[in-house]
Amino acid sequence: MLPDYAPTPLTDFSRPEHAAAMEAALAAVRARLGGTWPLWLDGERVTTDATRPSVDPADHATVVGHAAEAGPEHLERAFVAAARAFPAWRRTPLEVRARYLLRCAARMRERRLELAAWMVFEVSKSWVEADADVAEAIDFLEFYAREAIRLGGPQPLAPYPGEELELRYLPLGTAAVIPPWNFPLAITVGMTAAALVAGNPTILKPAHQAPVIAGLFAELLHECGLPPGVLGFVTGDGAALGSAMVEDPRTRIVAFTGSKAVGLGIARKAGEVRPGQRGLKRAILELGGKDATVIDDDCDLEAAIAGAVAAAFGFQGQKCSAGSRLIVHTRVYDEVVAEVARRADALTVGHPRDRAHFMGAMIDDKALAKTLGYVEAGRGEGRLVAGGGRGPDAGWFVRPTVFADVESRARLMQEEIFGPVLAIGRARDWEHALAWANDTEYGLTGAVFSRNRDHLEQARHELHVGNLYLNRKCTGALVGVHPFGGFDMSGTDSKAGGRDYLLLFTQAKSIAEKL
Repeated sequence: MLPDYAPTPLTDFSRPEHAAAMEAALAAVRARLGGTWPLWLDGERVTTDATRPSVDPADHATVVGHAAEAGPEHLERAFVAAARAFPAWRRTPLEVRARYLLRCAARMRERRLELAAWMVFEVSKSWVEADADVAEAIDFLEFYAREAIRLGGPQPLAPYPGEELELRYLPLGTAAVIPPWNFPLAITVGMTAAALVAGNPTILKPAHQAPVIAGLFAELLHECGLPPGVLGFVTGDGAALGSAMVEDPRTRIVAFTGSKAVGLGIARKAGEVRPGQRGLKRAILELGGKDATVIDDDCDLEAAIAGAVAAAFGFQGQKCSAGSRLIVHTRVYDEVVAEVARRADALTVGHPRDRAHFMGAMIDDKALAKTLGYVEAGRGEGRLVAGGGRGPDAGWFVRPTVFADVESRARLMQEEIFGPVLAIGRARDWEHALAWANDTEYGLTGAVFSRNRDHLEQARHELHVGNLYLNRKCTGALVGVHPFGGFDMSGTDSKAGGRDYLLLFTQAKSIAEKL
């Protein structure tokens, strides 16, 4: 009997023994940088002549690892192996498939700080952000294992005289899992674990900016005894591999987290029936957000300002849930702007291997250029009150940047920047603030800080987001606690980490036998 699920506590790095352990993990990982990471095909490590470097965003001179470059022949081998593995894997009881997840979770706990250290180097996460990423990955494994066991048991049906009734949740077939680089372990693990435990052989293609941490996960799963062919792991040209996976008629499920533009392309491709395709493809899409923090005139201003700053600049704003819009009631506007600007200017920026740095670097040169482009655009759309420039030269750093007096339809308020740029707008009153928060094509997260019960209740009904937070920041969803997914252009509201999520990777079969 498994104990009840509970989220994994975060590591307290203020304790000297925990800080020392993290320093040791960073040193151990640093000694392993620059190695070569293979593909996994049909249960075997596969090397290739061509490789692609993964570079430390905070130190361009450092190569984190060289990832094998998969070609069409490797992807074909993954599909063939998946088809061969499917008959046995689909008949494996859900509770048995769940054990693989539980074993993997146990191994991740043993190597928790090592996994976090890899993310410090590969995607420039701070200690706290990297540790939280590993904790979330562990939680996905634990939560989905329990959900699989629940789905594998008897399901409630209305009794009917003279019939024996049953409902079974069956897998669909090969799943293509395409995760992002910003949560290179947590989201990668969550989507892959859900597909696998539901009984679907899975081909995993991580983002090309973060192949090493995904490769470690693939290695862990195989160390846990995952049968050959059940997981194919390919790295390389993201656009070419991803398109081929989505378009292949053997794919039955596509799970993607990333940009709106790429996600819409996947939706179109997945909707096209191709020769040899047996069934409709199911697309599970998480596409981003333009999330708002609303500060009412009557609220705990200290909590509101702290929450707004953390949501805007945690992990350099490179989260789909990042609070990149701050909408403030006019009565407290000037006070909030001044304090947010002061706190943003006080945030430390540098290589995250140093625990003193709150922010690391942007993921790559394209992200840097895009963010700086929005900073320049912001100079014509608002009043620069903090930041506005680059950080240390060794990496792709941007200072936390704040623009005040930005209007609702400005680019800074409408377009997802995915960088440390916060736009602040002045709301005339509560109704104006609520309408402003809804004035976006996205609908992922939102936060409201208020002591007014009527305003909080109105937000429950009318703030159009998949994840609403009242009197707390709009980032930091916990598996099993805050099922995560958004409305409108934020995706298919798949609610990762919720009780409904595994159902997206299954098809329900109703069976009735006349007695």
